[in-house]
This record gives sequence, C-alpha cells and structure tokens, in this order.
Amino acid sequence: MKKIVLALAVGLSVGTAAAFVFTVQQAQLLGIVAFLVVLWTNNGLPLGVVSLLPILLFPLFGITPLSHVTPNYAKSIIFLFIGGFLLAIAMQKSGLHLQISRHLLRVFPHTARGMIYAMAIVSALLSSILSNTTITLMLMPVALFITENPKLKVRILLAIAYGASVGGILTPIGTPPNLLLMGYLEEIGLKAPTFAEWMGMTAPVVGAMLLAMPWILGWGMKNEPVGAPREREEPMNGEQKKLLWILGGLSLLLLFNTPIEPWYPGLGLDEKGLLLAAGLLLFFPGIAILDWEDSRSIPYEIVFLFGAGFSIAQAFGSTHLAEALARQLAFVHDLPLWATLAVVALAISFSTEITSNTALTAIALPVMAQLYGPFHAQTLLVLMTTTVAASYAFMLPIATPPNAIVMSSRLISVGRMATVGFFVDLIGVAVVSATAYWFWRLFL
Repeated sequence: MKKIVLALAVGLSVGTAAAFVFTVQQAQLLGIVAFLVVLWTNNGLPLGVVSLLPILLFPLFGITPLSHVTPNYAKSIIFLFIGGFLLAIAMQKSGLHLQISRHLLRVFPHTARGMIYAMAIVSALLSSILSNTTITLMLMPVALFITENPKLKVRILLAIAYGASVGGILTPIGTPPNLLLMGYLEEIGLKAPTFAEWMGMTAPVVGAMLLAMPWILGWGMKNEPVGAPREREEPMNGEQKKLLWILGGLSLLLLFNTPIEPWYPGLGLDEKGLLLAAGLLLFFPGIAILDWEDSRSIPYEIVFLFGAGFSIAQAFGSTHLAEALARQLAFVHDLPLWATLAVVALAISFSTEITSNTALTAIALPVMAQLYGPFHAQTLLVLMTTTVAASYAFMLPIATPPNAIVMSSRLISVGRMATVGFFVDLIGVAVVSATAYWFWRLFL
C-alpha cells in the first residue's frame, strides 16, 4: 500500500507543478503518467494491472474518451509481437535455442563480459537491417539458456535489448524514427543523407555505444561464473530443423521486404503479417511444433504494456502536450551550438522513456525545425540529433519494444532496468551530442 501512496503523491505533485506551465488537461496527463511510471518502477501493482489503468484514468479525467483508448490495446503492431512471442516459445519448446547458444559459445570468449559483449554486438548488427523488435524476440530464448547464472542472465537480456536500440540507428531503415526523418526532410525540401552517408555518420555513435554499454552491464561481473550448460552436443532433431527453416525463411523475407530507396522498392509485404503468419504456421499439421496450450505462455502483461504505451503516445498528441514540452526548449537557440545539441539530446532521450519513440519523433521534428528555422544551416544537425536520441531510451519498458520484450522474461524488474538504463541514457546523450558537434557538422 505504501508504494501506491507514494505513486499517488508523486503523480499529484507532478500534476500540480505542471499546472503552472501547461493547461489543466496537460498537467493532469503529466500527473497520471508520473503515477503510472512510479507504479511500474516500484511494483506497487502487477505490471499488467498498471498497464490497464489508462483505460480507466484517461476517460475519468477527460483526457481521452474510452472509445479512443481501448483500440490502442489492439493495434496491428501488437500482433507482430504475438507472432514473435510464438516463435520464441517454439524455440524454447523445440530446444533450438540450445543449439544456437552452443554455436555462439564457440565463437566468443567464454567469460561473463565476453558473453555480454557478444550478445550486444550480435543484436546491434542484426537490428541495423532487420526490425529490432524481431531480433530481440529471436535472441531472447538464447539468452535464457546460454547461462545458468541468474545475475548474468539479466545482464545478457539487457544487452540484447539495448544492443537492438543501439544498432537500429546504423542505417536509415533500422528503426521507424530514421524513416520519419527522411520523409520529413523531403517534405520540407532539405537534402537527406544518402544511405552510405547515414551509415558513415552513425557508425561512430554505434561503435562508441557498443564499447560503453556492454562495459556498464559487465560492471562487477569479472569474477562471476559463466554457468553455461555443459550438455553433450547433439545433432538437430526434426522439430529444430523445421523451425530453423521457418526462421531462416522469415529472415530472408524480412530482408528482401526492406526497401532501399531509390534503388530497391522492397516486396511491399506487411512485416506485422509476416511475423504473425510465421507464428501461426507453427500450429499447422505437418509442422505442429506448438499446440494451443503453448499460447498460455505468451506474456499478456507485456501486450497490455504496449497498449499503455500507445495510449500515452496518443494522449500526448491529442492534448498537444508533446508539442508544448518541445516548445519549452525554445530558449536553446540562444545557447552555444554544443549546448543546444546536448539539451535537445537530453530532452528527447528522457521524453521518449514515457512514450513511443516513433510518436515522439513525429511530433518533435516539426517543433525542433523551428529552433533555428527550416532552412538554417544547423537545422538538419538538430533534426538528426533529435531522431537518433529518440531511439536511445533504456530506462523503462514502455520506451522501446526491445525493452518491453525482455521484460516478458519475468527476470528483470522495472526498477533494475531503470537504474541501469539511467546511466546508459546519460552515456547515449553524451555520445550523440558530442558526435553531432564534432563529427556530423562535417557532413551536414
């Protein structure tokens, strides 16, 4: 009960303070979000229960009608996650994750820090060309088996989630905010970086983060036993081979489905449908890796968590709170450029902890373009910083899909993720703003 009272006190304090700056409706929304974040963090109520509260609280306070809130819990992207969860369950049931982990252990150093670096790098590189959501879903079962040490297992799960976010910015197609920026630049008539230019600009950020982030996760793990299973290696059985073919085919489809404008238009298939189809295929006769009872293992509290994130994003847009928050940054154009970039990166990184990075980017880009004016020499630099910082949110499960997915392992507490993620957030802000100031100015 004390945890709930604390959440109420924080929510009331934030809402009251915000009322001096924002409208009553916007202040109420900020108070509710603060209340939810505290409950998510201190486990005052079960994760799924807290995630369903927007359905009650938003209509109660006149923020969003009930008929507008509930569809957020059944958005089409949620079925992508369900398909991915089914694939992850099949990997565990068939034991394919054991085979994959054995091969990984042969390639990378058999130490705690070596395994953390290995999974972070694999996750980052794969997420640069495929959906970071898909990659996290596929790698999570491997992390759950690759070690028997519970402490190390948590660090590896975080390495996968954080690595997916880190690597997603490496290419223009790696994550939705990147594509939003490319589209927005075209809309306002500014020249967007080419595919190669983008990779040249973001590679230093990704490289620095892949050095720093796993190092933080490996802190204090030097003498920790790896505890990896030492089972006798066995050849793949029939179910494992079938699942491997399905995963391989899905990966190829996702790869060929990715457009690389203007050279390749992609296949035009819906990624959400592809993931769900792959998951449902596991139930079909002739494959039959899963039966309906296995679906009980889907972490539905995480599905509700996604719904809460989408509801908050919608409310930020409908109440114009995101725009109002961004306008509070108007003062930064009077600061030195390095300070402007640092403030923008810091504000965006921590704002996206409580709302969708895609939604925040869509709202923030037009506002950030007004800091100097759409055609000012520094505007593209600010917009690039905004976009990359939006993907570097590591504290809360609602911040990015990879964060939420590893929470479904039920091994990581929100408080633990928030504590570690806070320091990774700060490093991300420093790396992005420093790279923008010292390196991106050579390109833009």
